[in-house]
Amino acid sequence: MTHPGTPARHLVQQRGLYFEEFDLDALYQHRPGRTVTEADNVLFTTMTMNTQALHLDAAWSATQPFGERLVNSMFTLSTMVGSSVAQLTQGTIVANLGFSTVTFPHPLHHGDTLYSETIVTDKRLSKSRPGQGIITLEHTGRNQHGVVVGSAVRTVLVWCRGGTA
Repeated sequence: MTHPGTPARHLVQQRGLYFEEFDLDALYQHRPGRTVTEADNVLFTTMTMNTQALHLDAAWSATQPFGERLVNSMFTLSTMVGSSVAQLTQGTIVANLGFSTVTFPHPLHHGDTLYSETIVTDKRLSKSRPGQGIITLEHTGRNQHGVVVGSAVRTVLVWCRGGTA
């Protein structure tokens, strides 16, 4: 809404990228990072019915190789992907097609901050769905020390510019 005497402004709405805007040469850094708390880990673990003691039982976990509870790796994966949404796929995704590779080379601990980034490894127009394209994304999560704690290759179907929602 403009007020009398105020110049008209053009609308800028936050959204993800259309097929044509995904850049194979870009490194998309998703900020801010997410500092993971004990409450985050316990809530996610219990909400998803994961009874793994390594996430819930401090006394037992103290006797294991890492000496403490670890953040649920599915929380790590969900946060890596989730942090990319506003920048890459908000309102432009048609479907999440799947994951081909997921790895967790280093654990995430309570109090760590997860920073995520994404590169586009492939893009092509859909042969069966006009106005849509297939994008392959490689998400990487690092802790506050730059150590990789997770990676995932994900394929998504997105709208092309001018496609019909």
